[in-house]
Amino acid sequence: MVTAETALPGRATPVLQQPVFHEIFGTRLDAHPDGTEVAYFGLGCFWGVERMFWQTPGVKLTAAGYQGGFTANPTYEEVCSGRTGHTEAVRVHFDPTVVSYDDLLRIFWENHDPTQGMRQGNDIGTQYRSMILTATEEQAAKAAASAEKAADAFRAAGYGEVTTEIVPAGEFHYAEAVHQQYLEKNPNGYCPIHSTGVKCG
Repeated sequence: MVTAETALPGRATPVLQQPVFHEIFGTRLDAHPDGTEVAYFGLGCFWGVERMFWQTPGVKLTAAGYQGGFTANPTYEEVCSGRTGHTEAVRVHFDPTVVSYDDLLRIFWENHDPTQGMRQGNDIGTQYRSMILTATEEQAAKAAASAEKAADAFRAAGYGEVTTEIVPAGEFHYAEAVHQQYLEKNPNGYCPIHSTGVKCG
């Protein structure tokens, strides 16, 4: 893993110039829909992860991006180089009266293998690592509690130790337009969800 000193420098200008509108919701990607809270997750290739969350009842907006590292406004190629420290992340705006943060955590744990370290299936690299990027202290506490339960569940199912990082969210860098709602625009695109069948709720 790179450090702040060895990471690529990035750039001052975001790679995605707003306004860009969500293919499903029709909302600007940089909006904060009324009545929603925000959550951030990394659990492998963001194409499939973003679709999973936009299909979740109560989710009002999603975006694909890069988060958890050091490089400012990185490109996809830079993130794939392993020299930014970022993971492929999805930002989720959700209505907590319909789907709670605890619900989203359960969806997170049950739809990837959090024991694989720097990979998900055949996707290998630091950008595919498992991360929960918390927006508030309450989210951090809930994420930590859920991680303990998930670790027990995966251990009982014969898996190794959970490697998921739980860190403060920091800045979310939007991915390029081609990556936003990719599987809506490319329905035959490859990007599986690596569900293990382990139940965490």
